[in-house]
Amino acid sequence: MDTVLPNFLKQRAFLTPERPAVLFCNQVYTFQDVFKKALEFAEKVASYSIAPGDAVALLVKNKPETVFLIYALQQLGAAAVMLNTRLTAAEISWQLADSESKLLIYDEEFADLADGVQNQNERMQKASIQELKGRKPRRTSIQEEWNMDDVCSIMYTSGTTGNPKGVLQSYGNHFWSAAGSALNLGLREDDLWICAVPLFHISGYSILMRSIIYGMTIRLYERFDEEDINNKLINGEGTIISVVAVMLQRLLNNLEGRSYSSRFRCMLLGGGPAPKPILEQCAQKGIPVFQTYGMTETSSQIVTLPPEYSLSKLGSAGKPLFPSQIRIMEDGKVLPPLKAGEIVVKGPNVTKGYLKREETNRERFRDGWLFTGDIGYLDEEGFLYVLDRRSDLIISGGENVYPAEIESVLTGHPDVVEAGVIGVHDERWGQVPVAFLVAKREIPEEELSDYCQTRLAKYKIPKRFFTIPALPRNASNKLLRRELKQLYQEMEYNHNNSSAHE
Repeated sequence: MDTVLPNFLKQRAFLTPERPAVLFCNQVYTFQDVFKKALEFAEKVASYSIAPGDAVALLVKNKPETVFLIYALQQLGAAAVMLNTRLTAAEISWQLADSESKLLIYDEEFADLADGVQNQNERMQKASIQELKGRKPRRTSIQEEWNMDDVCSIMYTSGTTGNPKGVLQSYGNHFWSAAGSALNLGLREDDLWICAVPLFHISGYSILMRSIIYGMTIRLYERFDEEDINNKLINGEGTIISVVAVMLQRLLNNLEGRSYSSRFRCMLLGGGPAPKPILEQCAQKGIPVFQTYGMTETSSQIVTLPPEYSLSKLGSAGKPLFPSQIRIMEDGKVLPPLKAGEIVVKGPNVTKGYLKREETNRERFRDGWLFTGDIGYLDEEGFLYVLDRRSDLIISGGENVYPAEIESVLTGHPDVVEAGVIGVHDERWGQVPVAFLVAKREIPEEELSDYCQTRLAKYKIPKRFFTIPALPRNASNKLLRRELKQLYQEMEYNHNNSSAHE
């Protein structure tokens, strides 16, 4: 039997109408306010003939209108296609076509980007938020109940080969993600979650879902502001915040000798394990860091490390959330502790699959288990250690960057024969991509950078380009990235030594 639950936002506005839902700058919106705004936006969106099951794309910033729009689409039963605002027009055009979006709604400041989008779907319409507000509303019935298998949101994740894949996230996925998080972190009546991560990422979107499921206030930031966030946490105006390592480092640098209020109880850290010095600094300052492992496919975290283990289990992502399971497998067999293999996960928070990717779905989903492509191992106590994030993944400032995507763009240059991309350490972003090329001529770095500019989001553009005679490959002709990393280290070493002797 299909599981059906009442419309989350409508139910929340009925249960706790006067409770603050969203704080933004000096504005306060109660759950009743948010529901009312969502209904207004729903009627405006409906005027574009949007029906249940249709896909509507959002190219938006972290603003109250974005919150209302996301909830408005849920009222209509439309799937929200959350677009990364750092992508190029070409990348966005591809995602719009793949998702068959009927409408693109964008923030005014992305007007030029929206104009550059190639409308491959003739029926797709575009509207700025300002234009949307000016539309004549169309009376429409809202979804009183949701089937938990219905698609709520679609987020694109880059594949290790080819084009990105649309991850289908159901209402059930989001509900169980929120339940798993609450059972792990606990829930307090005075909880206030600070959201300074993008709403187009699963990290930000999941905070919105938790807000209406828990009846919890969120403080929304348009952009990350370490000074203001630190002041709020010092003054006890926040109990939980989601961050990546770069954000945490900026908070610590700004905090200096000050300390957070005793109300603050959780620094939820995603985007890869934190360096030991950061964790030690947090321990000294009494900052509770919960390291996590999760992905778009698991609707946020699926494995979390409590702070009491942050140093004794250094480098571990923790144990699975209560509704979830984890295995390490190789060649169809479950591996014993300390043996590295593929990380395989299962749970009601895990996506049912990728949009229009039947072959990938058959490969990645077996008997309810998702084969993540990530490599790791479990210790004797069941703590997960991630060795490689999808093997080649580069995590730059919390953004996932896949070398194959950059290589594909670079080999499109008429004078580039081959390309190999790796991630290297960077003080500010954690990692940045660098490229090794086999080329017909010595191509200036500036030319290569300019070439990438219109084809890749800024964070995906390699910071350095090196031309070499040949790329290292094995007998199967597979690129040996570890040898490129070794080559880079040798080049850096030689460069530093020659600089020291000058």
